[in-house]
Amino acid sequence: MKVIILAGGVGTRLWPLSRESYPKQFLYMNSHSLFQKTWLRSLKFSNPEDIYVVTGENYRFIVENQIEELGYNIPEEHVLKETVGKNTLPAILWGVKTICAESGDSDILVFPSDHILDDGAVDVINSAVPLSKENIVVFGINPSEANTGYGYIKPGKELSPGYLVDEFKEKPDLPLAKKYVEDGYLWNSGIFLFSSEVFLKETGKYQPELYEAFSNGDPDYNSLKSVSIDYGLLEFSERVAVMPLDVLWSDLGSFRSIYNIKEHDKNGNCGPADFIESKRNFVHAKDKKVALIGVDNLAVIDSGDALLVCNLDNSESVKDLVKMYLDRDDDVARYHLTVNRPWGSYTVLETQPFFKIKRVSVKKGHVLSLQLHHHRSEHWVVVSGSAEVTLNGETKIVTRGQSTFVPAGVSHRLFNNGKIPLEVIEVQIGEYLGEDDIVRFEDVYGRV
Repeated sequence: MKVIILAGGVGTRLWPLSRESYPKQFLYMNSHSLFQKTWLRSLKFSNPEDIYVVTGENYRFIVENQIEELGYNIPEEHVLKETVGKNTLPAILWGVKTICAESGDSDILVFPSDHILDDGAVDVINSAVPLSKENIVVFGINPSEANTGYGYIKPGKELSPGYLVDEFKEKPDLPLAKKYVEDGYLWNSGIFLFSSEVFLKETGKYQPELYEAFSNGDPDYNSLKSVSIDYGLLEFSERVAVMPLDVLWSDLGSFRSIYNIKEHDKNGNCGPADFIESKRNFVHAKDKKVALIGVDNLAVIDSGDALLVCNLDNSESVKDLVKMYLDRDDDVARYHLTVNRPWGSYTVLETQPFFKIKRVSVKKGHVLSLQLHHHRSEHWVVVSGSAEVTLNGETKIVTRGQSTFVPAGVSHRLFNNGKIPLEVIEVQIGEYLGEDDIVRFEDVYGRV
């Protein structure tokens, strides 16, 4: 069996924990990220060399690094890099076409990368393989509550095993969600199992233009129609079946859904905080003492540079807040204080109107791009390790306690030529300090 992991989402409903540059699937929950948990789950069905990941171009190094942390490697051609997100149907179709080009017709399992799924699902998924020979199988979760954050599936004619799908329903309001639960509807998990032959035949039938775009190798991804597999295929096809899953599952799509799977105290509170006369609150905070008095049903989320306080029942609306930040070009929607790069990371220590201070960490043997900035100068102070610095084509070594100055408009490069991680304090000065003020000339990571 082949596995496709969908890892391109940006997780706006979990801001400020999830940001555009480092979305929720890569956030660590206990010892592993959600993406890593999905990779390990995929190994229960497939060999490492038979797993394919569809992700955003900007996330490819995060994907590779997190797989390496688990002790595995993924072939470069198995990381399918979207230049722009086009929803689930193009992503799945790209993965299926890539698999067929390498291996011919195959049984394919599709996992979202940002879900929690109990191991009890393994046997149920394997038991659905015969059903997937003639149908696209979607796994439906037996609802634990009337939830307005999920799509619903109405089972139809009983098969052996599973059911034909009678209809799909969009996310409902609460009264309708209650009726769906009473009538035996299932939550749509976004997990699929099918034979490549059935999937391609149905996609060609109902989405011929999209299918044709993939007929001659990788398409111009920017020109593709953005469409989900639900709206673009499953709602039309008569070869869709649902297999019930009665296990712990969550798409972790809101702070309410995270609260629901957490352990609570006797008053329904959870998180590192002190509570007085307060009930059903969820707190996430680090390095701060948090206390709640006389409040109920709140999410209090502190990420260091941002604080969110909202009613848990309104936590789906966080995506609207993120849109507001993006509309006004506020980087708080895009970046954490610490931003990962293929060469290491940087942490913003302080930001003021005309200067910014960063701690730059460069992994052993790694190098930043040869670049320049039009609107800012930079002062570098090496605090640990040794750096090979290139300025306007001239190279020099800068060691701990030494510094160098990079004027605006001067091409420069930083290389960790030492035996330990390189740590640099960088002070940027200028009238514009945005991350988009960069011109790359050379880059070993292909970002030019």
